[in-house]
Amino acid sequence: GAEGSTLMSYFPKTQIRSLKPKITFSTLRDLQCPVLQSNELQGKPEESCSTEELFEWLGAVLNQVSLDNKSCSFLSTYCCPQPSTTVEQAFLCTITGFIIPEMIIVLLEKLCCYFDEPKLAHWLTLTVHGFADSPVSWRQSEHGFHKGGENLYNFVVFRNLDYWLQMAVGTNDDCPP
Repeated sequence: GAEGSTLMSYFPKTQIRSLKPKITFSTLRDLQCPVLQSNELQGKPEESCSTEELFEWLGAVLNQVSLDNKSCSFLSTYCCPQPSTTVEQAFLCTITGFIIPEMIIVLLEKLCCYFDEPKLAHWLTLTVHGFADSPVSWRQSEHGFHKGGENLYNFVVFRNLDYWLQMAVGTNDDCPP
């Protein structure tokens, strides 16, 4: 019956409840962004940044690290890789919770539709973090949580729909396929 098909019907006497992912939105103003070229993975001096520089910059932005490299900053002297450009505003959406792979595909497809209309942005990104204490990492391998539990991937989609796929795993994990 209908009741027997729901997950909650298997836990009638326990205090288990389902949780919806938490979604937060923020606008970042006057953000220094690296200049990227879709066909330049290694970057070119004075022309574009590399994939590694972008990955490090994204980590700083997502963790709200100050990127101004002021001498009075005790937390960070990090600054945006060069060459860079200042964007008036960038939109950041964070979804926290358990998200199935099919939903990530839908999100990526919707992000790609962003370029259907003329926009000023040259690229956008979708970063997916796994849980640090997840029992599996990539494929069906056990997740080797030792210190950091790294388990993430990042799509950088360009206006021409070329993309970069960056992946990070912990030292005790197999490399992704």
